[in-house]
Amino acid sequence: MSYKPKNRIYLCLAHMSEAGFEQKYIQEAFTTNWVAPLGPNVYGFEKDLEDFVGTQKHIAALSSCTAALHLALLQLGVEEGDEVLCQTFSFCASTHPITYCGAQPVFIDSEPNTWNIDPMLLEMAINDRARITGKKPKAIIVVDLYGMPANWEALESLGEKYNIPIIEDAANALGSYYNGVPCGAFGTLATFSFNGNKIITTSGGGALVCSDEGTKRQAVFLATQARENAPYYQHEIIGYNYRLSNISAGIGRGQMTVLGDHVRHHKHVHELYQRLLVSVEGIEVKDNPSDKYDSNFWLTTILMAPSVKIKGQDSERRIYSDCEPNDNVEALRVWLDQAGIEARPLWKPMHKQPVYKAAPAYVNGVSESLFKVGMCLPSGSYVSDEDVKYIVDCIKEAIV
Repeated sequence: MSYKPKNRIYLCLAHMSEAGFEQKYIQEAFTTNWVAPLGPNVYGFEKDLEDFVGTQKHIAALSSCTAALHLALLQLGVEEGDEVLCQTFSFCASTHPITYCGAQPVFIDSEPNTWNIDPMLLEMAINDRARITGKKPKAIIVVDLYGMPANWEALESLGEKYNIPIIEDAANALGSYYNGVPCGAFGTLATFSFNGNKIITTSGGGALVCSDEGTKRQAVFLATQARENAPYYQHEIIGYNYRLSNISAGIGRGQMTVLGDHVRHHKHVHELYQRLLVSVEGIEVKDNPSDKYDSNFWLTTILMAPSVKIKGQDSERRIYSDCEPNDNVEALRVWLDQAGIEARPLWKPMHKQPVYKAAPAYVNGVSESLFKVGMCLPSGSYVSDEDVKYIVDCIKEAIV
């Protein structure tokens, strides 16, 4: 192996525009003394996002995607005693806001082609929960996992059939499309994440996508401590400190200028992984299941057959639960880690998390099987072609 990177290769590092637009907007904030929570950058960033998502959406810039999901649930009237159906194959931030509302998450497993919520299993759960509890679930949370759009044609049809609002968790999917429609434009409400490891970043932040101005206005009211329009501090309901700062929004405005470049790079990295790993028996790179799907490939993911043997995989390791990655997946992760490469397993299904052990779950085995054999590889804008070739060479070297 002739090429070795100087620095550790991470999954997805924040990448600023070469023209320095982020610095420009941040400097404007300092020059004009708009360093308080709100200001021109917040409103400019919201407008940039609205122009990108289109379809006459109204967007509120917030402190995190978790905050956006929480506000989305509140907007839909989710409260104690309600049930919310949600995708089990995701990060905990897709689920925790349900518990913030005092509601009960009900986990739904994935379909094998997108890895996202299974429409047939979802419909089964809708009818079963109505039979058991005597009322319909209050909402559904659907995730565009790793940037892969969900099966929105089937899911929106179910939402309309049963009159249940859907929240699209597009935290990973800014710049992804389903049937030519951008992710973030589906469902009754949608959310984005601008955490430091996403396609674009505001250092930390998120957004709530609303279908009308009134809904956005109410979300912003709740996000600013629900302070009434009075000359003194008047609060009639509980609010939250969820607004994005003007400084962070300046970073976001600069990042929007390179969103297209970032998406193209992630797709290029994914294509390179596909080309270099196609001859490696037992390794499969996840791809778009059909031409309806256009993922931004926020992270390139692979599946590794149990038959693939990795050097050192027989070494003893601590088992934390009955749902663990296969030995060869963990052995490859350790091998890559020692080579200066960050890799990680796919998300552990939420219905297998100890904190949610008592929650109802409708499972088909897909998410658990994917978790056991899947891995995320470095895909960010700092990952070069030489890095990808080095990573693939390390994978090949690790296989016995």
